[in-house]
Amino acid sequence: MIIKHVLTTEKAVAGIEKDNRLVFVVISSATKPQIRAELESEYKEKVKSIQTINSIRGHKKAIVLFARKGAASELAGKLKVI
Repeated sequence: MIIKHVLTTEKAVAGIEKDNRLVFVVISSATKPQIRAELESEYKEKVKSIQTINSIRGHKKAIVLFARKGAASELAGKLKVI
């Protein structure tokens, strides 16, 4: 399991509607292709791009932009983020 959970900060939730993106906290050794493969297989949504960030606290975040418009909102609803 590469994905730990969805990040629910104010900034992350604002990106759902505005930019069609979700922010996930992932394991620190995860690569972009691994993250893409797990998201596409588990949630059945096509991923357009992924940016990763290593935080000061040692967490790795994956900012995921989805290809289909509105996909982030639907997925956030299923994951009970919004």
